[in-house]
Amino acid sequence: MAIRNIRTKGDEVLRKKCRNVDTINERTLTLIEDMIDTMYDADGVGLAAPQVGILKRIFVIDVYDDYGPRVFINPEILEVGGCQIGEEGCLSVPGVSEDVERPNYVKVKALNEKGEEFILEAEELLARAICHENDHLNGVLFVDHLK
Repeated sequence: MAIRNIRTKGDEVLRKKCRNVDTINERTLTLIEDMIDTMYDADGVGLAAPQVGILKRIFVIDVYDDYGPRVFINPEILEVGGCQIGEEGCLSVPGVSEDVERPNYVKVKALNEKGEEFILEAEELLARAICHENDHLNGVLFVDHLK
């Protein structure tokens, strides 16, 4: 387990679309562990693989509920609904926080670190975090949503 360097705005890796994960192997599991450690070290709620320079469709989230860190591999947003406006920041855009409009509800399908498919329905902060981190996998930063 290691703390990885977080790429910041201006780094071109943050603007690239990520590739699907074909196999979950030891390298993938090490990356996930490192991402979780890096997220906690930086006091973040989520972290996507491109934020540590890896163009793979993986993100981790911990909204500090009873569940602990969640791992999303090859996520696919199936449904969104409602609307919420709230303050967002990003570990890749240090020192900036702004109100961003996001869905209040999201239904997402992904794989966990064991390769098991799951479907999660989320609301409020968890929905916001899923949308934010999923954007990273498509080269989108939260500041792109500002008016």
